[in-house]
Formats: sequence, C-alpha cells, structure tokens
Amino acid sequence: MIDIRRFDRLGRFDNEWLNARYHFSFSGYMDRNRMGHGALRVWNDDKIRAGTGFPPHPHDNMEIITYVRTGAITHRDSLGNEGRTEAGDVQVMSAGSGIRHSEVNLEDVDTTLFQIWILPNERNGKPFWGAKKFPKADRANEWSVLASGDASDEGLPIRQDAKVLGATLEAGKTLEIKTSAGRYGYLVLAAGSVKLGDTVLNARDAVAITGPETVSVTADADAELVLVDTI
Repeated sequence: MIDIRRFDRLGRFDNEWLNARYHFSFSGYMDRNRMGHGALRVWNDDKIRAGTGFPPHPHDNMEIITYVRTGAITHRDSLGNEGRTEAGDVQVMSAGSGIRHSEVNLEDVDTTLFQIWILPNERNGKPFWGAKKFPKADRANEWSVLASGDASDEGLPIRQDAKVLGATLEAGKTLEIKTSAGRYGYLVLAAGSVKLGDTVLNARDAVAITGPETVSVTADADAELVLVDTI
C-alpha cells in the first residue's frame, strides 16, 4: 500500500525561531490517523533561525536521528558529547535510560533538518551519541546506509531493526524501493522533484509504504532522498 503525503498538508508549528512541519502527531499537533508508521514515530521538518535552537531538555527510550539539509547544528549533551553536524551529514542520539541535550544553530544562516525518531527494540539501554559525514557523491544514484540496527552496516548504530537510507539522484535516473511484507517504508524528498509512476513528488513531499510493495522513483530534476525502512 502506498500513501502520498504532501508537504502542504503536514502539521505545522511556527514561532519566532522555529518553523516546523510534522509528518506525524507531535507536541501540540494531533492526527489520530498519523501516530507513526511501524517503529517510526516522528519525522519533523525543521527550519531553525541563525543563532537560536533547542535549549537543554531530556529524552529517554528513543532513537533520534538528525539529517541536516542545509546549514549545521551543534549538539551538546549530559554525557559530555559535543559536535557540529553539517548539511548532508547525520547524527544519532540513542536516548536509552535518559539523556539531556541541546541542539543549537550557531551559524550565520538558517539551518534546515529532518529529525527522525524511531522506537527502540530495547528499553533503558546505555545512552550514546555519534555523528558521521556522508559525502553526497558517495551516494549518487544509489542508496547509502546512514543509520542501522544491523552491526554489519557502515551507518551509525541504532537500537531497532531499521535502516535510515540516503541517496542523491541525477535527473533521469531511477531508484527502486522494495518494502518487504511486515515492514514499513517512509520516503521523504529532501530536494528536487521525482516521479512515482504518473505522480510527481516535489521537495519535502513524502510517501508512506506498507509492505509488501516495490516502487520506483525517477528524478525529473536532481533530487535528494531520505528513506526509513523499519518493522
């Protein structure tokens, strides 16, 4: 089953420093038909003004993956970790038994990012944080594993039978998405334009896939895609 979710129909939140769009129910936005997709619980599309950000706050028992689209975000946490993640790169915070962190845009320009939350397959584990560079040239016209619960993958580790994948797709090129029975796929177009059959997807549109299902997307213009495949 395939469900196309247009960017302009997402939940929304705006204040003086944050412009957010919610793919699933989150904070003050509630849609009982969109409480998650398999183990995927949150996909937020955030624009954070320069010099602002999320002050220190706690989390527990959630795998939190941040994919930076433009600009950069600086992370600090109660474990003593600190790092700056730039556009195209990824950080993972496995909140486990509990962690407190801040995410701040210290740049001179606005930062845009996807924040993806996946429910863990074990509770109250030891919290950890990590970040990794993923050059876009290395994922041209093919999927690259950005985060994964499979230790044999080269992506950042998460505690779930899930993968976060990224690709850049040149105009005219095609990528296949195969979602097996019992699994869920969620595709978001970070930039560009693609066709799924006769349907055009524009930047920040999404496709929710319930397996078994195999679909292909073809780039109308150079595109950047992020996909979660999970139980």
